[in-house]
Amino acid sequence: MRYSLRQLEYFIAAGETLSITLAAERIHISQPSISTAISFLEKELGVQLFIRHHAQGLSLTPAGRDLLREAKNVVAQAQRLYVFASETSNQIRGTLSLGCMVTLAPMLVPELVHSFTTAFATTKVAHREANPDQLLDDLRRSRIDVAIIYDLQVPADIDFLPLARLPPHVLLGESHPLASRTALTLKEMVGHPMILLDLPLSREYFLALFMKEDLEPNIYARSEHIEVVRTMVANGLGYSLLNIRPRSDQALDGKRLKRVRLIGDNRPMVIGTATLKTVSKSRLIQAFESHCRSFISDSYIPGMVAPVFDKTKRRTSPENTEEPS
Repeated sequence: MRYSLRQLEYFIAAGETLSITLAAERIHISQPSISTAISFLEKELGVQLFIRHHAQGLSLTPAGRDLLREAKNVVAQAQRLYVFASETSNQIRGTLSLGCMVTLAPMLVPELVHSFTTAFATTKVAHREANPDQLLDDLRRSRIDVAIIYDLQVPADIDFLPLARLPPHVLLGESHPLASRTALTLKEMVGHPMILLDLPLSREYFLALFMKEDLEPNIYARSEHIEVVRTMVANGLGYSLLNIRPRSDQALDGKRLKRVRLIGDNRPMVIGTATLKTVSKSRLIQAFESHCRSFISDSYIPGMVAPVFDKTKRRTSPENTEEPS
């Protein structure tokens, strides 16, 4: 056998994304490396795996579809050797496939992965970022072992382990007329233009906050990218409602933002780990979930300012409340 597991992994990434560019982004490998691996496999196996479409990506040949299925089986069997060795030796080792909400990943993943692989030196974490629907599909198709998601509409076949709560808040540019306030109500915001984070489940969550109070927001713009939302807010185009609380109070263009507490009994989003109930958890997955429990809580969230939950009932007067920094 002259081909390697790594070459098969490159082929699988290209076969699942049908794009050299997207495959390179998914597994953090250069495009030429993936192209070289595919060309080698085609020559070694004596079959054409893909049809190349100029500027339009790839499509699998019939032989390519069959070999993609077999390649996944080979790689999965190879990975199970590490799992088996871990189970028999009581040593945590192997590669964990982690998926994370695209809004959470920039803050959570770097510190979480570093701390886990430092604690368990014989492990590696391969991660990807996506929206909740994509992550749940990845779990069901065994593309990832664990996902870090919110608790919004968790399906019955998913085991969700809650870690930390993130209440909604109002995000304002520092020149916004309400930026000097320490707390605001939704009723006070409906007359102002809103920049909506337009992701599956997240948009329904934010709109439901208004519906609960029989209010309708004045949506000026939408974006699937949270940094676009933050930068539009920083430039005075409107306010936004968000749950994540980055430690930086600057947008990517350097303009400053103000986070203001949202008054009311508003359901927080809950960060947690998600796994498939029908899949037995390996020692590696159990170790990662345990690490997440010890590393993420209401009092500490990697990359974020952790919210403060008062044990006593807050007064609801904006003039007498303050937003924790």
